[in-house]
Amino acid sequence: MAVVCRTYRITGLVQGVGFRPTLWHTARSLGLTGTVNNDAGGVTTVVEGEESVLALFAETLRRDIARDAPLARIDGIELLEQSPAQGFADFSIVESRGGQAATMVTPDAATCRACAADMFDPANRRWRYAFTNCTHCGPRFTITRRIPYDRSETSMARFEMCPRCRAEYENPADRRFHAQPNACPVCGPHLQLVDRTGAAVAGDPVAGALAALRQGKIVAVKGLGGFHLACDACNARAVQTLRQRKTRRDKPFALMTANLASARQWARITEAEARELERPAHPIVLMSKTPAVDEQMPLAAPGLSEIGVMLAYTPVHLLLFHEAAGRPAGTQWLEKDVVPLVLVMTSANPRGEPLVTDNAAALEKLSDIADLFLMHDRDIVCRCDDSVVRVIDDVARLVRRARGWTPLSVKTGFDATGIVALGASLKVTAAVGRAREVFVTEHVGDTDNPAVCRALRESLEHFLDILEVRPRALACDLHPDFFTTRLAQELARTHSLPLVAVQHHHAHAAAAAAEYGLTEPYAALTLDGVGLGTDGEAWGCELLLCNGADFRRLGHLESMALPGGDRAAREPWRMGASLLSLAGADEKIAQFWPQRAGLPVAALIHNASLTRRTTSAGRLFDGTSALLGLCDTVQDEAYAAMLLEAAAERSAVCSPEGAYPVLETGWSISAGGVLSLRPLIATMIERIGQRCGALSPEAPLVSELAALFHGTLAEALADWVRRCAPAGIPVVLAGGTFLNRYLAGIVPRRLQALGHAAYLPRQLPPGDGAVCLGQCAVAAARLARGV
Repeated sequence: MAVVCRTYRITGLVQGVGFRPTLWHTARSLGLTGTVNNDAGGVTTVVEGEESVLALFAETLRRDIARDAPLARIDGIELLEQSPAQGFADFSIVESRGGQAATMVTPDAATCRACAADMFDPANRRWRYAFTNCTHCGPRFTITRRIPYDRSETSMARFEMCPRCRAEYENPADRRFHAQPNACPVCGPHLQLVDRTGAAVAGDPVAGALAALRQGKIVAVKGLGGFHLACDACNARAVQTLRQRKTRRDKPFALMTANLASARQWARITEAEARELERPAHPIVLMSKTPAVDEQMPLAAPGLSEIGVMLAYTPVHLLLFHEAAGRPAGTQWLEKDVVPLVLVMTSANPRGEPLVTDNAAALEKLSDIADLFLMHDRDIVCRCDDSVVRVIDDVARLVRRARGWTPLSVKTGFDATGIVALGASLKVTAAVGRAREVFVTEHVGDTDNPAVCRALRESLEHFLDILEVRPRALACDLHPDFFTTRLAQELARTHSLPLVAVQHHHAHAAAAAAEYGLTEPYAALTLDGVGLGTDGEAWGCELLLCNGADFRRLGHLESMALPGGDRAAREPWRMGASLLSLAGADEKIAQFWPQRAGLPVAALIHNASLTRRTTSAGRLFDGTSALLGLCDTVQDEAYAAMLLEAAAERSAVCSPEGAYPVLETGWSISAGGVLSLRPLIATMIERIGQRCGALSPEAPLVSELAALFHGTLAEALADWVRRCAPAGIPVVLAGGTFLNRYLAGIVPRRLQALGHAAYLPRQLPPGDGAVCLGQCAVAAARLARGV
């Protein structure tokens, strides 16, 4: 059979993940000759051989990649050219080529088992080396300045490889072939332990850091995408000190353990949760606490039923646990042993500011919090916080999308080329469209802090640069006072580009629809804290009918007074008073909160000129939590709702997977689509009766009513769709309230029983971290029709 030559373009996650050496092995195993190289569009390969063998190439490559390059993903294999044989003598990997970018660097990945084996083999030259990596693991996105993903374009450029590392790097048969961060103790970055003044602490940095942690000190640890603040989770005084220094009164802390066996001491881990813990991203996974958490670390997640746990994912983390295990040889300790160390590992940022990434900035900004700093001399190019996942009905749902996911794109059914979306105001991410993909930045934070605003600009500029995208349109929220809106307006004016303002809840709905490729009209239940409505009011629990660029409001939650405006979000007792008033029980406000009796909140509620109203699901949860005595004030958004969910979890009659209590007469729906929960609220107030103001959060009545609230609300939402949306229409579920385990578990099942396909986001969080994707989708639809 004639020998021919074919040129293929391969797209997907194909750079920095061991793709080319795997393709090299595939070609050689088939007896093919030719070349393979990275370029800005992905990977180009020229393969030469008999036609019958070439016919096996694509299928064999896909199989080999799935087995040997676990971080890679093939999206397409396109035949560019077929020609007569060129006479290649062998198959070789050649230098990368530039050009217009059409690929993207892959996310950072946790240290693989093979690299761990190198680190913990006393005979290996990388014994306890804190920057061990290969093509299957280690930093990617966070060290990359631009693509193609080559060492010269990363923060490893200044570390010249020694001869032994260079030999590994240039050998296609080696696990470290073209591993851009490849290094060893001779030629790579190094750890250092320093005090608050920046002075080096004598001795082994890891041993010194562990000794400090065991003494109850707080250590700032430089990771992949930024610094963590670490302390001994079982040292209550250390945890309390960390809370005080970081001014973090309520919000739970995440834990880090060495391995799955160690994590099982603190969490009841399902098979699905175990898979998430051990996936290459190694996210924080929210799981049910064991009793040991409240017994041995009561300040880690006070009042909550869940704890966030992640496994050690960098060599630095692993070394801390290896030190705690007594420096054993081999990886038995890491694979099966319970290691006697659990750390609080929380993002290192002064309250409200972005994650600290730079050594000098760490000493400047964290010296009032950390006692010591375990840092290194490899620069972090892109900050990237830990991702957070919650498994509901055995499906992983993202709470925060960052390390391990960023900068993966969302494939879309629309042309997003050049559309730049700035997102919302809280939990901000931005998005950049390229062809039929939308690239969402890492989680940046809340834009009520100037440093976060600067970080958002920097992240957006980096994405535009690395993707080589020239903006053709801007998209933003409808709210004129958001920083993101003002930034979009500024960019639109500067570059003379069209600007598309998208209503907040329409963007939530469109994000979920874009993820699933919905093109026909669909209904949307959007439940969140607040978003500016088209009528100028504060929306937050909406039933919408959406169709591309347009939406119609089919209904909304009955509006509630918002006494004190934004202050009500920080003082849930105000929303509790609003719910009492909604149920016609103004006289009970002083009974529920006698300490607030001097405040004229009832008069404020009834003064329309002073008090706005809202349909917010978030404020409904806040008010209910306050009514049940779970909290009066909060420091962190959603904490009141988290306490309410935890209270329901303590009830013996409610579970998101099975039975749940429902007050069948707990809601009503008007002809205009207004969902009222007054009957439920009135029943709860009646059940509380004379015990108001004296209920313990642990009281059985509190858990019973919390369960009744969740079960009734879930049924009411399903009934709302049944009565107000077209029969059988697909329904997307979006907004941060759908991070609630009960709503996310119950509502889709009830809708499916009613004949509606239900779609809950998976690639992005349901909350504000996905708004930028929805803005892209709506902007694309409006631009396509010339609006």
